[in-house]
Amino acid sequence: MKEWLLRMTAFVLLVSGSLLLADGCWIRTKAVLAQYLLQRAWEQTLKSGEPTKPWPWADTWPVARLRMEGLDVDLIVLEGESGEVLAFGPGHLPRSSAPSGDGNCVLAGHRDTSFRFLQKLQTDDTFTLQTLDGDLYTYRVRGTAIGEADGLYLEEGDFPCLTLLTCYPFATLGATRTTLRYLVFADRIAG
Repeated sequence: MKEWLLRMTAFVLLVSGSLLLADGCWIRTKAVLAQYLLQRAWEQTLKSGEPTKPWPWADTWPVARLRMEGLDVDLIVLEGESGEVLAFGPGHLPRSSAPSGDGNCVLAGHRDTSFRFLQKLQTDDTFTLQTLDGDLYTYRVRGTAIGEADGLYLEEGDFPCLTLLTCYPFATLGATRTTLRYLVFADRIAG
C-alpha cells in the first residue's frame, strides 16, 4: 500500500510539473508567434495601404512601427488600449492624435514587456515612428514625468509630438497594481 501511494504521488507530481512546463512553453510560443504575425500584418498593411488584422479574430490592427536602434527596440504599435491589445505590444490611444497627425499621439505599453525600455530613455535620445502610409518620423525625447493615473491630463497640441505612457515603478515583485504612470514626452524633429 505504501509503495502504491509513493508511485501515485510521484506520478501526480510528474504530470503536474509537466503541465506547468507545457503552460509556460505555450505562453512563450504564443508570444513568439504573435510577434511574427504582427510583423507580417504590418508588412501587408504597408503594401495594401489598408489595416490588416494579425489574425482573423483579432480586435486590433497595426497602426505604426516604433524603433530605437540604440536599445534594440522594434515594436509594432496596435490600435487600442485594452488589456488584450497591450498583451501583444504597445497600443495607440484612439482619443489621441493619429501617429501621422500634427497633434499629441499617445502610445501606452506594459512596463514589464513592450515599454520596459522607457526607463532607459534620456533627454535628447531619438527614435523613429513609421506610419501606415510608410512615412518615417524622427522624435527627440524632451523629458519625462511621473504622475497619478487619475489626475493625468495629456495635452493636445498644435505641433506633432508623442507621449509614451506606462505604469510606474518599473521594478516590481509580482503583479502589483499601481496608480502611478511614467510618461516620456518627445517632439517630432524630422519626417
